[in-house]
This record gives sequence, C-alpha cells and structure tokens, in this order.
Amino acid sequence: MLNRKYVPILVTFGLLAVMFAAGSFRYTGFFSAQVLYNLLIDNSFLIITAVGMTFVIISGGIDLSVGSVIALTTMICATLVERHGWSPVVVIPMVLIFGALFGTLLGAIIHYFKIQPFIVTLAGMFLARGICYIISIDTITVTNGFFTKAAQTKVPLPGGNISINVIIALVIVLAAIYLAHYTRFGRNVYAIGGSEQSALLMGLPVARTKILVYTFSGFCSALAGVVFTFYMLSGYGLHAMGLELDTIAAVVIGGTLLTGGVGYVAGTLIGVLIQGVIQTIISFEGTLSSWWTKIVIGLLLFVFILFQRLLSDRRVTLKT
Repeated sequence: MLNRKYVPILVTFGLLAVMFAAGSFRYTGFFSAQVLYNLLIDNSFLIITAVGMTFVIISGGIDLSVGSVIALTTMICATLVERHGWSPVVVIPMVLIFGALFGTLLGAIIHYFKIQPFIVTLAGMFLARGICYIISIDTITVTNGFFTKAAQTKVPLPGGNISINVIIALVIVLAAIYLAHYTRFGRNVYAIGGSEQSALLMGLPVARTKILVYTFSGFCSALAGVVFTFYMLSGYGLHAMGLELDTIAAVVIGGTLLTGGVGYVAGTLIGVLIQGVIQTIISFEGTLSSWWTKIVIGLLLFVFILFQRLLSDRRVTLKT
C-alpha cells in the first residue's frame, strides 16, 4: 500500500505531467527537449534557493532573506570584480562564505533568543537589501571574462543545450537529496520538524542542526546569487525582488508541509518546474499578461495548502 507521506510529491509530479501535456497539445513546438532545458536554464537560481528553503521548512522554520542575499551577492561580485579588479577566484568563494555566515547568524539568533524565524529572517531581508543600496543604487554591469564565459558556455545535450548554471543547480539538488535522506544531519532535520521537543528528549543536537539548516540556506542563496550574476551579468539592488515568495511557493507546491517534518528535495525541483511551465504556457499564449503567472501560482498554493491540511487532519485522526 502506498505510504501517505508520498502522496503530495506524487500529486505534484502528476500536475507537472498534465500541465506539460496540455501545453504540448495546445502549442506547436512546446513538446521539445529545448523547452524543458529552457525551464532549467531560466530557473536554475530559483532551484538552488529552493533547495536551501526546503531544509528550512522541513525543520519547521522559514527564511525570508533569500532574495535579498541573492541581490547582495550580485552587488558584491559586481563591485569587487568590476570596480576594484578582484579575481573571481577570490570573490566567488568569499561571497559563498559570507552567505553561509549570514545564515549562521540568523539561525543562532532564532535558536538562542527563541525568536520566531519569520521575524529574524524578515530583519535579515531588510538588512541585506539595505546594504545593496549602500554599495550602489545603480546597476553595475559585469564584463569580466570569467563571468561572460560562464554565461555564454553551452553544454550540448540531445535535442538542445543547457548552461553551466543548470549543471550547478542539478549538482546541488543531488547533493541535497543525499544530505536529506542518507546522513544523520538530514534525519535530525526531519526529527526537529516533526517535533522539536521530542527531538530534545531523544538527545538530538537540536541547536547545532537548526543553525546548520540556516547556514545551508544562506550558502544556497549566495550560490544562487553567483548563478544569477552569470545569468544577468550585472549586480543590482533590485535583483530577485520577491524571490523569497516564489521560493516558498515552489517548496510548498513541491509537497513540503509548512508545519515541518515532511518534504522532499526532488518535490521542490518539480515545484520550480511547475512554475516554469506556467510561465512558458503564458508566454506561448501571447495574449495573457505575465501577472497571470502569479494568479495561477496563488491558486495552486491555495489548493496545495488545503490538501496538506486535509492530509494532516487525517493523519491525526488515524493516530487517535
């Protein structure tokens, strides 16, 4: 018999298949390998960000700072490389370490001061976005050869090609799947999300695990910022505005419960692809405004949250 915890991810995968099939029947050229590759190319930074957010939500938290950290990363990269002549070999590891330390700080405040993650990460969001404008209020174009080559490099595949960003994103997805399901850290994250009090009683390292969850989210956000710089070839304080909401939506649509304790990285990848398919269908339609993307995603979120609620209520009923 099918385990109930697999139902959300199966529903998500089924929805992706139905939407892709509908687009293929309605639009000429929709059913092609390159359209699928383009979904990955255009959403690679969102995939990386959503992977980090998945761990946060599974642990029972939330991280609203991810979009601002991406913007700040693009600003730091662009400023140091273009205006100060630093080597990307130095700048990229530096911003990744910065992102991880920023996440560590948020996680430590959340745990040791017992403050709601929503409030702490909201403060982090304003802080990171504000630093962007201190650095510059203008767009900083990146012309460095390393970044332009990374942006222009294409990896040939059957039926088309992908970018370096896609490879980075898929490597992160595979690493996160291993981390979530085959390591002690992953098991601890699920345990804390299920019941932090029970995790404490079992002697699990709750403090270390919660802080590491936000450290990982900060690292993923910074890496997404590097990928976004490859994608846009610029640094700007308004980059990734509202991306934290798209990230949370992708994770929830991907089958991760907002209450924590249940979720899959693979489901998050599918959730991102569903958002991409919606955007692609609307662009193929031509007559619809891009705002319809937000409307459809909002409706899907309502459906999935209600679905999660029904599953949770049924699980409680079965236990009692």
